[in-house]
Amino acid sequence: MKFLVMIYNDDTLLDALPPGQYDAMMSGCFKHADELRADGHLLDYMQLEPPSQTKTVRVRNQRTTIIDGPFAETREYLGGFNLIEAADMDEALRIAQTFPWAATGCIEVRPVHDINAERQRVGA
Repeated sequence: MKFLVMIYNDDTLLDALPPGQYDAMMSGCFKHADELRADGHLLDYMQLEPPSQTKTVRVRNQRTTIIDGPFAETREYLGGFNLIEAADMDEALRIAQTFPWAATGCIEVRPVHDINAERQRVGA
């Protein structure tokens, strides 16, 4: 099964890290990612730019609205994601809890819907 592991950051906690700690965490993340990929668990991962770089697009009644910045005001924001392969939710959660970012935000684990099955279901 595939799972999306979403890393939510809290800048207050990140900013409170001792000097050099963020870089050490990032370095550890890259090492961890290499290990997960070697074990066949990590399929892909990306870090996102901050919410200030966000634009939100909505189309209603054939009218497009584009809004700058994050859609919702929140302390924690989506900072990156990992696409992993795991046997089940329990294994996905075990993998997710090894990410250091759980200490400076939270990690959401969500099963990925089988889009090929959906494509077949709707006859596309």
